[in-house]
Amino acid sequence: MSNSLSGKHLMMGLTNMKKVPVESDILYLIPEPKRQNFAKSNIFLIFLIILTFLGCFGLLSCWYRRTSNQRFVIHIYKENLKNHVTAPICAGISDVDKFDCYPDAPVTETECIQRGCCYQPLTQLNKSVSHFPPLGTPYCFYPVNYNGYIITNVSQDGQRIQVRLQRTSSSGFPNDIKNLLLVITFIDDSTLRVKITDPNNARFEVPIPLYHKVKKLYKPRYEVDLDSKTGILTIKRKSSGVTVFKTDLSHLVYSDQFLQLSSYLPSPYIYGIGEHYGSFLKSVKWTRLTLFNSDQPPIPNHNLYGSQPFYLSLEAAGKANGVFLLNSNAMDIILQPTAITFRPIGGILDFFIMLGSSPEEVIQTYTGIIGKTFMPPYWSLGFHLCRFGYHTLNKTRETMQRTIDAGIPLDVQWNDIDYMDRYKDFTYDKVAFKGLPEFVNDLHDKGMHYVIMTDPGISNSEKPGTYPPYDEGVKNNIFIRNADDTIFVGKVWTDGNTVFPDFSHPSASSYWTNQFKNFHKEVAFDGVWIDMNEPSNFLNGSVKGCPESSLENPPYVPTGDFPLCVKTLCMTAKHYYTVHYNEHNILGYREAVATNQALKQVRGKRPFIISRATFAGQGVHSGHWSGDISSTWEDMRYTIP
Repeated sequence: MSNSLSGKHLMMGLTNMKKVPVESDILYLIPEPKRQNFAKSNIFLIFLIILTFLGCFGLLSCWYRRTSNQRFVIHIYKENLKNHVTAPICAGISDVDKFDCYPDAPVTETECIQRGCCYQPLTQLNKSVSHFPPLGTPYCFYPVNYNGYIITNVSQDGQRIQVRLQRTSSSGFPNDIKNLLLVITFIDDSTLRVKITDPNNARFEVPIPLYHKVKKLYKPRYEVDLDSKTGILTIKRKSSGVTVFKTDLSHLVYSDQFLQLSSYLPSPYIYGIGEHYGSFLKSVKWTRLTLFNSDQPPIPNHNLYGSQPFYLSLEAAGKANGVFLLNSNAMDIILQPTAITFRPIGGILDFFIMLGSSPEEVIQTYTGIIGKTFMPPYWSLGFHLCRFGYHTLNKTRETMQRTIDAGIPLDVQWNDIDYMDRYKDFTYDKVAFKGLPEFVNDLHDKGMHYVIMTDPGISNSEKPGTYPPYDEGVKNNIFIRNADDTIFVGKVWTDGNTVFPDFSHPSASSYWTNQFKNFHKEVAFDGVWIDMNEPSNFLNGSVKGCPESSLENPPYVPTGDFPLCVKTLCMTAKHYYTVHYNEHNILGYREAVATNQALKQVRGKRPFIISRATFAGQGVHSGHWSGDISSTWEDMRYTIP
């Protein structure tokens, strides 16, 4: 525009030019003053138009960015913010839309109706699942008009939506929590957090660090719809309209020792929810996945050593989403056609929902929340040699040399618990493994490394003053205790009985570091293999048994056929902050943190640690090993993702 106006100005000026004589008689064409004022006014107008345009563009951009922060829809029907009691509407509910209203036991029609639910016996069951009750389309399911919780208030504060919920009828489980607070936080353009808590009473929350930060939204990938009339919360991918998370809050169960929330799945391609023996791709044909760390050799349909309450769902065109439930209590996760149900028996419901353009992006987002995997030392990437049953140092040396002679470039030698003196932590057998310190020094001279095993069980059967790991633990009061405040005593590998460090205790880390420091002066190990930290116990609870308590006998037991204390500690056992009922699944995590800190102080280098028990985020501190798998091709196949 400016170029054309300049041309017009030049043409207008040329018609009114006059000759100005100079010494060299050179002609200059000078426009008349009147035309010069007109040109200046035109330039000013152009400049003003440009400024106005830029200002409007800036305002439009700010408006878009502001409204992008609030791309959610809330349907509020004030006349429906209280419960209308009507007869259950059961007709027209398809099998895939039936969610279990009576998951705690086999149910009769009378019992089902007493809960305000629909009863319709079926015969389709998954016979491959051994847990009780059997899985299949539930006999007792929620009606269309079920109103367990209703929405009483919705408000927004920046990148947060707060929803008040109120229970209007009994769930059938003891101690329903009447009032709940649901908070939806828009963490960034790809991530949301949906957290449901009791606003009036503190409940156990997983005490692990989270590494995400709430960021200003620019172009969210999701849309959120909350309907106060139906209680349905829906989160969709904006670009495709795919529903990645959809739950009916009226069906929510939130009692003291049983929580249940169901959500529809965007596809049948669900990965994760460890640790279990089987394919990384999970079946959605009525599958139960229990998360309760257990000393259980890997076999199908059983909970194993770790708990990873995260799944990744593959959408069309390679897009993916992930859901992480931050809850460490024992739980069942039920996969059914098109839906997933979470059933923790304590804590809170705290979901992180992640949208990505690929599975890799979802995993990057997930590790951005729970923490990135630790950087292992370079030497640990080589070939390692280990087995249980060397029994002597000579056998260890012979096996190692045979491997080297076979041309295998061996980098690291390990020993299982048979190197210990009567299976006691921080000792070595000075007869069968005589010369172990010199053997390790020789490995170092050859550029090789050595890894030891350690259990979280300390012998309490030695004479006072002869076994520092026990004496110092008693002095610092860091062992797990019974409900009556005496030291909890179980049984693991030692000749006598065993006590267990409470790694949540403020003094536990310094205690653990001191034990490693003292033992490293004898045997200069390089890495640590932590085992039996589910925690495992050869007894069902303590040597005294477990007291009668709702913690020992909750209204719903995820392990199905046996009490929670089987092969582990009593649920009433006391840790520093809470009871074992809450801490069980994170004991291995806490031990990994303490061991990582110990090795950093003792060796002054990047630690190498692998742990049998794991929880989400533990990769920041340790690796994981696959446990007591069999030496079969089938088990080897399952170790490869």
